[in-house]
Amino acid sequence: MAYTEDKAFELVKSAHERERLGHAFLITGAAVAGGKRLASRMIEMVNGAHAATSGLELFGDAPDPEPQSIDELEGDLVRVVRSEMKSRRISVTQIRALEKSMYQASEKDKWKVGVVLEADRMGVEAENAFLKTLEEPPTNCLLLLITSNPDRLLPTILSRCVQLKLMTSDRREPYEGEAELLEVLGKIGKAGFGSVGRALTLKAAFSKVLDRRKLVIGKANEAAQKEEVLHYKQTTEGDWLKQRENYYKALTESEYLLERGQFLDVLITWLGDVVRQKSGVESLDYPAHAAVTKSVAESDSLESLLRRMEALEKLGDLLETNVSEPLALEVGFMQAFG
Repeated sequence: MAYTEDKAFELVKSAHERERLGHAFLITGAAVAGGKRLASRMIEMVNGAHAATSGLELFGDAPDPEPQSIDELEGDLVRVVRSEMKSRRISVTQIRALEKSMYQASEKDKWKVGVVLEADRMGVEAENAFLKTLEEPPTNCLLLLITSNPDRLLPTILSRCVQLKLMTSDRREPYEGEAELLEVLGKIGKAGFGSVGRALTLKAAFSKVLDRRKLVIGKANEAAQKEEVLHYKQTTEGDWLKQRENYYKALTESEYLLERGQFLDVLITWLGDVVRQKSGVESLDYPAHAAVTKSVAESDSLESLLRRMEALEKLGDLLETNVSEPLALEVGFMQAFG
């Protein structure tokens, strides 16, 4: 079940007040910024919030202070693990350092908190190292994992965490390339769907974004593999290097497929806004593009718009099979926008 950030915090706060707070939480969902805010609120809940406020409200009451950011809270009590700049991976060394910090003495009645940002960036070795702390947590220890891709984590980690899935909000951080894709969608939409040439132009823009993202993912994982080989090649035997090569190939493919699905969702969501505009619904997922989606809604029938959305959903299902991606995209975009 998915929760708003406020509802998730209410549930956690209630458990804390009843002294039933779990020691490990997995905060998931596309609302990454919301996940970080929830983590900050949980940290201030167990260790006390800062005293600063932003002035008085209309009737003289002091408003609740905004939670500090993860970066502002980081210190002796709060350790934050992030993916390393070059490889975009979380290393075993980082996880072991986090584990060590959790067992260090702290002030009376204060909690040691470990936050793992983009937790799916842990490799198998790092995840296995993290399991030790999950299975044998010290007293007053709180572990917060934040990721939009929980399916990439080991089942043993998932089973040992309380999962809090957050609803997507309009403050979701955009995917890299999303704005570019929305711009092309708007131009094609204004010109009018129903043209083979425009459908193929949109398909070309979609493929361009995907190709660029696949290159970025591949280079990052290649760098991570090289770092791992340099670190472990003197202490391993047998076919370990080949296993790690296969692991990173599979990881690259998995990450690419996930992003491909996200960008397909962008198209479906944008068309959903067009349908809502056609039906007179005010709530939109892309309010900044309301003028464009309204224009498209006025130029296309509801039946046609629903057919286009259905074609994109079928394309998504087809891409889950072993079909040729370029062929599937060409046929799917022709059916959806041609």
